[in-house]
Amino acid sequence: MGKNRKQAARPATVQTPYGTLHLAKKDIGRFKKTVVELQRTTDALIRKDLGDWRQAWQRAINVDNPNRQPLYDIYRDVDIDLHLSGCIQQREGFVMARSFKLTGENGEEDEEAVNYFNTAWFKQLMKYSLDANYWGHSLIELGNITTDINGRMTYDGVKLIPRKHVIPEYGRIITDLGQDWKDGLDYRKPPLADWYIEVGLPDSLGLYLKAATQTISKKNALAFWDTFAEIFGMPMRIARTTTRDDKELAKMEKMMSEMGTEGWGIFQEGTNIEVVESSKGDAFNVYDRRIDRANSELSKLIIGQTMTIEDGSSLSQSETHLEVFQNIIEADCDTIRDMVNNQLLPIMIRHGFPLAGIHFDWDYSVDYTPEQQVAYEQLVLNNYEVDPAYFEEKYNMPVGERRQQVPVLAPTGSDGGDEDPKDNKTPKPDKKKRQEQSKRPFFD
Repeated sequence: MGKNRKQAARPATVQTPYGTLHLAKKDIGRFKKTVVELQRTTDALIRKDLGDWRQAWQRAINVDNPNRQPLYDIYRDVDIDLHLSGCIQQREGFVMARSFKLTGENGEEDEEAVNYFNTAWFKQLMKYSLDANYWGHSLIELGNITTDINGRMTYDGVKLIPRKHVIPEYGRIITDLGQDWKDGLDYRKPPLADWYIEVGLPDSLGLYLKAATQTISKKNALAFWDTFAEIFGMPMRIARTTTRDDKELAKMEKMMSEMGTEGWGIFQEGTNIEVVESSKGDAFNVYDRRIDRANSELSKLIIGQTMTIEDGSSLSQSETHLEVFQNIIEADCDTIRDMVNNQLLPIMIRHGFPLAGIHFDWDYSVDYTPEQQVAYEQLVLNNYEVDPAYFEEKYNMPVGERRQQVPVLAPTGSDGGDEDPKDNKTPKPDKKKRQEQSKRPFFD
């Protein structure tokens, strides 16, 4: 019976701090993100030198028509440097691994609010935000609002707007790379402002601008080293013969060229083969030391020092350099915290997430090493009375009343106190005499 009856359209619902709202069809559009269609193009992987870097830098700082596209092509080459990638992963890893907390207006932690951020999209948002340190700027688009398996509101992901399409100096998105920035879309005003997170200063070109001076020279040094190894790395083979026959000479030349790693050949009698080794045994130091210097400069640029990522440092030196590195990590953490509190949380509240009055901060209380945690707890226990519930909750073990510490008594001497009293004036045998008395034969 009801096969031909049209089913009533199910009204859209949105979770808000005030309950579930059933939206009319005309209101659904206000809760859907604005999609910007970009005409993507394939980047050209062309070898760049320092002259190209300087020209690209000049075009990027043009006041009237800033164009970062050539500079981003150079940044793509910079980004694949292995040592630089290791430094960045070390720096970002310390921030990504740090614990965070969400507190309400009363200053207490809100465990339910933390569940909205223990998601894959938030970790990716942090990664894109930290990348702004190197690229200069990141414009991140929030995904569509959906629900997770627990029925909790969430975003289905985040996406980085291609940097070549963003003009941060004027807050515009261009749909085509050749488009004038004046015709672009203003992402700092509604409706786009409700879906975009901006990280980085508008005129910042990032640390890759400085890193390019080292990575370009490093790539050239590696290429020259490969050429040197190809020419001088293998010993030269010289064939001497007395024959004048062109066919025999051509046959000998073919054998020499095709000998490769086999190391054998059939030659006419009277032919001598000589292998000449290279006499420049330390010539590689020219390239090796240049590459080491480039790596050292990159380490100083990204992590502020060299000893936490390279060998050859003592413990005291490493601890000092680690303090310098820690200051950089704290600065990155401040950037993430400001981004969440000043941009992300207001947007999420406007989208209906129940996060009004919530504040994001880093949780430093749980970032101790096991050794540091034991020392910290022992210090507190020695000076203050600690509620046993603390250990029950933290270590998930039953704890009873605290035991009374029994004082340790000093020894009173052996065999019931045969030690001479202080007022005993009986002279004791000297050390030499005691040693002679202690010498006894092994067999009585």
